[in-house]
Amino acid sequence: MTTVREVRLKSRPVGNPTHDNFEIAAVELKDPGPGEVQVKNLWMTVDPYMRGRMNDVKSYAPPFQLGEVMTGGAVGQVTASNDANLKEGDLVLSQLGWREAFTAPANTLQKLDPRGLPVQAFLGAAGMPGLTAYAGLLRVAALKEGDVVFVSGGAGAVGSMVAQIAKAKGHRVIASAGGPEKVAFLKSIGVDHAIDYKAEKDLTAAILAGAPDGIDVYFDNVGGEHLEAALNAARLFARFAICGMISIYNATEPQPGPSNLALLIGKNIRMEGFIVSHHFDMMPKFIEDLSGWAREGKVTWKETVFEGIDKAPDAFMGLFKGDNLGKMLVKLA
Repeated sequence: MTTVREVRLKSRPVGNPTHDNFEIAAVELKDPGPGEVQVKNLWMTVDPYMRGRMNDVKSYAPPFQLGEVMTGGAVGQVTASNDANLKEGDLVLSQLGWREAFTAPANTLQKLDPRGLPVQAFLGAAGMPGLTAYAGLLRVAALKEGDVVFVSGGAGAVGSMVAQIAKAKGHRVIASAGGPEKVAFLKSIGVDHAIDYKAEKDLTAAILAGAPDGIDVYFDNVGGEHLEAALNAARLFARFAICGMISIYNATEPQPGPSNLALLIGKNIRMEGFIVSHHFDMMPKFIEDLSGWAREGKVTWKETVFEGIDKAPDAFMGLFKGDNLGKMLVKLA
């Protein structure tokens, strides 16, 4: 048997996660039995939603258990197989990240056809974050001709795809991000009006500077002050796709909601939260569109990469400090 390392939840965080909440453990990897394969993970993802799973509360994803290995998206390569559908060397997608390797039933894994894309893209632009942007913008927000789009967290894995999909479809896009480097990135991907929210005292005024007549679509990754400003800047019949609220994920007590929610009434705003798992039926069309946009140079993506399983906690904690430009990944092999 082979010894590999994995990341376990040692304790539940209060506020921002720290290294004390994680434990790196060595385990023996058993050989694959009938119908099983052994996989060496090449890449794993860390995502903001994982912060909620560190709490012992009921949500759309079950909480991580204390003392047990964490889970998340990963791309790996089959190193041994006892199943006819997967052979040694095949690439697979799994939810068995946070570990260097694993043995699992072959029918719990998805064989990956990269179609010319980098394999790690299937954890970002061509994976769950990309589909989140696609489904949230086109289905939930029901993007239509002439819409002006505002996206918060625009330099992140989801936000940057929202901005580029909207631009690929011919829309005016306003996006926010924190710091000059991220604002420069937003401009490089074609955003019409980029906002450094850390430097702005009046976020509503900053949005309206780029959309004097207001916004029709708001794609929310941040919540808090961004949501309040978007409500102020919204036009009649605006649609809000509520994807995430990273600004409150580490709060230790309930946060106040927007003080201007009554604007939903007079402006006839439709606000809808969504989870990407309810929209997996859109994946084939998304990959088809993404491949075309990538070939045409209309869509690109950035990655922030940490190396080694021992750096996975640092990568995860960095999400909440804004350390990532684009998708935050951990390279395991």
